[in-house]
Amino acid sequence: MTARALMVQGTGSDVGKSLIVAGLARAFADRGLKVAPFKPQNMSNNAAVTADGGEIGRAQALQARAARIPSSVHMNPVLLKPQGGHGSQIVVQGRVAGAASARGYQNWKPKLAAAVRDSFGRLKASADLVLVEGAGSASEINLRRADIANMGFARTADVPVILVGDIDRGGVIAQIVGTKAVIDPADAALVAGFIVNKMRGDASLFDDGLKAIEAMTGWPALGVVPHLPAAAHLPAEDSVALDRRRETGDGGTTVAVIVLPSISNFDDLDPLEAEPALRIVHVRPGGALPPDAALVILPGSKATIADLAALRAGGLHHDLAVHVRRGGRVFGICGGYQMLGRRIDDPLGVEGPAGGVEGLGLLDVATTLTGEKALRAVRGRAEGARFAGYEMHVGETGGPDADRPFAVFDDGRADGASSADGRIAGAYVHGLYAADAQRAALLASLGAACGGFDYEARVEAALDALAAHLAAHLDLDRILTIAR
Repeated sequence: MTARALMVQGTGSDVGKSLIVAGLARAFADRGLKVAPFKPQNMSNNAAVTADGGEIGRAQALQARAARIPSSVHMNPVLLKPQGGHGSQIVVQGRVAGAASARGYQNWKPKLAAAVRDSFGRLKASADLVLVEGAGSASEINLRRADIANMGFARTADVPVILVGDIDRGGVIAQIVGTKAVIDPADAALVAGFIVNKMRGDASLFDDGLKAIEAMTGWPALGVVPHLPAAAHLPAEDSVALDRRRETGDGGTTVAVIVLPSISNFDDLDPLEAEPALRIVHVRPGGALPPDAALVILPGSKATIADLAALRAGGLHHDLAVHVRRGGRVFGICGGYQMLGRRIDDPLGVEGPAGGVEGLGLLDVATTLTGEKALRAVRGRAEGARFAGYEMHVGETGGPDADRPFAVFDDGRADGASSADGRIAGAYVHGLYAADAQRAALLASLGAACGGFDYEARVEAALDALAAHLAAHLDLDRILTIAR
């Protein structure tokens, strides 16, 4: 079997490519097609563990879920994970292959092209339709020569392209017409049409805009997609989404989340942000922890030592100490857990120059970063409640407080640590709060009422709503005809 394929590229980052692909994947899967998502190259610290034991960008895992198939490393063969000021870790077909600066990465691209072709071929051999997502902007002509993410891939694989522009940010006519003006004519010939995304208000007011874009580009308009509030219930991939968040919810219990420069797997927090009893406050270095915070969460980090330095430089270590003296609680996830200990050592230079630093000293544990990365799905119990999550980390952590583990997996392994009074805790496991029982246990411990909703069912309902939304505003039969 050889699948048809279609590529969704964007006029820029965060124009909605990922959700367009997810919605199309669910819509076409519901028509009985076997759909596979594919993103040749992704840059994100929000990653997911795949069914075949590697890691890919979170958006491709969501798209696989939308398509109702298990996730695979071949859905995102090249994943770049920024590491503070030390360039990016390069993950190839689910496994760490090395690291490079932005300029140095350009020399990697010819070697990575083979992995991209291999993974794309595997998906085409096992699906009816492969939906390919581009990265960033289609008009980055300065990177076109060795491009494997956008038009370079489309040309090599001979895949037709749909271009998505974002009207909500303004200038969508210039976005799309400007793309046509700067890209190579042979690349432009692959564009089979464009979509205007995130429309608010009366879409008919943009009818003349569509005609103007068609006249200036020669590309047909495939539809205008209105803003969909239900999309907020789906995990965001890009940390740019965090830039718009300062505070969510207006519940009576305040939870502060420390947002550091290399925050990773921040979708761990999405279920908590959906809880009506909670007020979630995002605090960045230089900001201040709210004095009424019942709990402070230190999320995961792709550059733990560098982010710990940023936390200290912004004075948040003083705020944390005051919070603890007042009787407040602190929970660290993965890299945040490592920061809570007495020390972090990086003898192999996993995150940058070899060395070590003092931790925050809130847990009596110490961490040594190692070259081996743990990538596995896990199930177990924590705080007396069941959970299902995943591990994605380098490092081994131990010490007296680890004798009071936060969680115990079903295979008997212990994870995390807790202080003697239980107010400070941390663990490596991600995805804890997507488990309704685990989230309810946390809220009960904070004296707050759980919202009582099924988080996973909410995500499924949002995917169904997204598919129905696209079906109402796009001609899916025409889009399927474009695929080849």
